[in-house]
Amino acid sequence: MDLIINLNKPKGITSHQATTEVKKIFKAKKAGHAGTLDPSATGVLLVCLNKATRLASYFSSLGKEYKAVMKLGETTDTQDADGTVICKKDKIEVDAHLIKNTLRFFEGEILQKPPIFSALKYKGKPLYKYAKRGIEITIEPRKIFIRHIELLNIDIPFVGFRVICSKGTYVRTLCNDIGEKLGVGAHLFELERTAIGQFSVSDSLSIEKLKSIDTEHLPQTGIYSMDSALSWMPEMKINESLIRVVKNGNPLEISKCHGFSDDLKTAAGIKIKSPDGEFLALGSFSAEKNAVKMDIVFIA
Repeated sequence: MDLIINLNKPKGITSHQATTEVKKIFKAKKAGHAGTLDPSATGVLLVCLNKATRLASYFSSLGKEYKAVMKLGETTDTQDADGTVICKKDKIEVDAHLIKNTLRFFEGEILQKPPIFSALKYKGKPLYKYAKRGIEITIEPRKIFIRHIELLNIDIPFVGFRVICSKGTYVRTLCNDIGEKLGVGAHLFELERTAIGQFSVSDSLSIEKLKSIDTEHLPQTGIYSMDSALSWMPEMKINESLIRVVKNGNPLEISKCHGFSDDLKTAAGIKIKSPDGEFLALGSFSAEKNAVKMDIVFIA
């Protein structure tokens, strides 16, 4: 079964461990996830099985939504509650107006410096391995986009907020930077990923629920075929005569693609289908070749 599972990852296990659990349940040969969640975080983790593992990069590039709780007055070395407190403020003199304005300051395109305690790689090794050995690494800030951030509740020293952001955003770094802007310091206390693209936590399934599912009769939500999981992606049906071209991984000349339209030129991906709707491959427009090149071919 080539499936995408919208898993509600529980707290206390790594994304790799959660993926392994799903792999066992479905007796899959291959499994991978699209977008790591820290062990202390919960929420949407997309697990791809068998051929669907080849789609992981398409899902990980989608926008993310989180609900977070940050603790003001304490800065930690890992920027979250699992780290060691390295700075503490006895007085936290902030109000709702100041917090709201500070959150708004981070909306839009900003530069963010990834945390040293992260799985981001430097010279082939995760940054956290350097951090644990006390090796200082110069990390260049990266552009991220905060589409929306809103205050949910305040119970000093705790502040809850919701954020919709681009791929590559570290919410714990966002908390750290918000605390710095407020002048009191802060770290991420709790985190739930509530959505990846159109995949919502309200449609997600727990590991316990997956264990009780009859794999012959899959539920209507939470488990998706490769085609349905990419419902947001445009598609193009080709003539029977072009199936062999796709099968061989060769580009499709635009002049021969009767279903091609100009909007496909800017699409992040194009689902290539047979006349009867079989999902054959994923392609993208190549201006250089004036053709649709094959990125992933599924048909054997």
